[in-house]
Formats: sequence, structure tokens, C-alpha cells
Amino acid sequence: MDFTYTEEQEQLRSTLFSALRRNYSFAQRQDIVASEAGWSPAVWDQLTELGLTAIPFSEEVGGLDGSIVDLVAVAEIFGGYLVAEPWIPSTVLAGGVLAEFTDLAEARSLLEQIAAGEVVGALAHEEGRGTAEPSLITMEAERTGEGYTLTGEKRMVLHGAAADIVLVTARFDGELALFSVDGNAPAATTFTTIDGRPAAHLRFEVTPAKLIASNAEARIREALNRAIIVLAAEAVGAMGALLEQTVEYAHTRQQFGSPIGAFQVIAHRMADMKLAYAKSRATLLHTTAVAEAGQPSAHDIAVLKAQVGRLGRSVGEAAIQIHGGVGMTDELPIGHLHKRILTIDALLGSADYHARALGAPRTAEADVPGRDTTPPSTTEKELFHADI
Repeated sequence: MDFTYTEEQEQLRSTLFSALRRNYSFAQRQDIVASEAGWSPAVWDQLTELGLTAIPFSEEVGGLDGSIVDLVAVAEIFGGYLVAEPWIPSTVLAGGVLAEFTDLAEARSLLEQIAAGEVVGALAHEEGRGTAEPSLITMEAERTGEGYTLTGEKRMVLHGAAADIVLVTARFDGELALFSVDGNAPAATTFTTIDGRPAAHLRFEVTPAKLIASNAEARIREALNRAIIVLAAEAVGAMGALLEQTVEYAHTRQQFGSPIGAFQVIAHRMADMKLAYAKSRATLLHTTAVAEAGQPSAHDIAVLKAQVGRLGRSVGEAAIQIHGGVGMTDELPIGHLHKRILTIDALLGSADYHARALGAPRTAEADVPGRDTTPPSTTEKELFHADI
């Protein structure tokens, strides 16, 4: 397998690097995150102009017919720069799910708007169980006359209060179905994740909805698996930034007349960071290549999410410890990169959840993750704090 990016992908990455280096410094990013919206529509327009909202979608809906490799190439860079705009919620999650249903007119119509950057989408899927396993979704939809209504609550909806369109998974006639609602329709309890991103719990109180697709579980699962790969790429990008900045700090910070990087214990710690980063990125590239060649198995996805989650945490902790107290100050990106890795770990099933899935006995439907109903641990719950 060829694990290198193509010339076109390298050109895309170079263009994106240049744009972010000019217009998205860490200080600028902090101002954006501290704003009322928590993201910048002006930056979003720039990302749209670069075609980043259209990359993974087919040309028939205004997309660029890109691949999972293109998404990974972009996500790595976004992770290093801590890009706060809703590319993951809108393009990867909402758009990724809709892309599974381009044979349906309603899905194509919404996808055209998301690809053009005209609307921001959000995916309301998880229900507070610490995993995105589709078989655990319990929200019910009802038919009312010629339409449908949704009743219940969805948790941890990224950019949920700011979205123009919200896609919702719910049970209808016993099967998992996909619906869309206007972004203003559900009641939103807003909060900020520990990495500074806006999110919301959404409550649906007999909320009017449009049916996108029924009997949709298999295709939703495929879209979520792709989203896990892209999230892992963003985490790996953050790990790379942590490693680079920590090595630079260790070779410039003087103690007892020598750079602290010359001390054996620090050198060994940085070597461990480099190994963890290399292992995570190798797993990411392997899984991406498998996804590009066909459909990755649930085993592949679980290995990637567990590996990146656990190694990412270790890289972040080592970076903070080498920096000392300044590693957790708001003035340096170190703590923010670590928090982003922790947040990504909590999304779509934590490292612990996927590790348990790897150890679970295989069933007749062998290649789906273990249907674990264990609630999220205290640590996972504490990754988010209400800011209502």
C-alpha cells in the first residue's frame, strides 16, 4: 500500500498551511473561541472558498468528488491549528451522513447547501450513553398526518444551537431512520466543551420533522465509521503539534546552564512522545488506506479509536509535564491541544469503549462493535461543563 499523499493532496495541504499560518495564529484563534459565537463566519467563508466544505461529496451535489484520504489530509492540519469552525459537525458528520443517501431527493437538496457552505449542519445522534452505537438509539418518531414529529433529547450535539439544519436519528416502525429539522426547532441547552467549542443538548417536544430515510442503520454506521477516521486524523494532527512544540521548548528552555532537552529523563520522555505519535499516525494511515480501498471493518475502526485515544492522552500529558506549569496556561497552545485530544476521545465512543469492543466475543454479525450499554465514566462526563 502507498501511504503517501498524492501531489494534488500535498498542494491542498500546502495551500491550507499557508492560509492558516497567515490568518489563524493561536492568538487569533483564541479571540475567535472567546467570541459570542465561538467560531468565525469570515473564516468559514474562506474555508468554503478553498473548497473544504465540498471535498468529500459527489459532483452531482456540487462537491469535489474527494475521498477519505482528502478528509484526513485536511483534518491533520486542522488538528495542529485547533481550527474551531464547524467543519467536523457540518461537513464530516451531517454531510457525511447525508452523503450515504444521495439516491434520495431530500438528502441531495440538503447536501448541496452544506457542500456550498450556505448552511451549517449538525448531527443529533448520541443520547448520553458514551457511545454512538446506532443500535442503542431510543428516540421515537411518530407520523402525524402527512408529516412526522420527534420527541426526546439528544446529547452532545456539536454546534447544535448554531446549526441551520439538524439531522436526527430516531426509531420509526422499529427501524432506525434519519430525519431533518430546522435548526431553531428544538430547545437547546448550550454549553462549551473543555476545548472551547460550542455544543448543546437538544430537546425535541413533538417537533415537526422531515423524513430523509427509513431503515437507515447500516448506512449511518458507515458514515460514523468514516467520521471516526477523520476525528482520529485531527487528534493525530494535534499530537504532532504537541511533539513539535515540546521539542522546541526543551531545546531552548535553560536550566542549570543547559537546555532541559539534554537531561536524560526529558530526552527519554520526548522519545516516548515521538514513538506514540508515530504509532498513532501509522495506524491512522493504515486505516485510511483500508477505507480508501473498501469498507473498513469495525475491528479496524476500534483499533484506531482506542490507539489514538490512549496514545494521544499520553502525548498530551508528557507535553504538559515537560513544559511545567506554563503548559496549562491559556497563553500557550499546549493545554488547548491536549484538551482537544481528550474531547475527540470522548466523541463517538472513548478509547476504553473501543478497547472493550475489541475484547468482546464476536457474534454472528461479527464485525459490529460490542453493544455495550455501560454509561460513560466519570472522566468522560467531566470532559464537558455546562455554560448555560
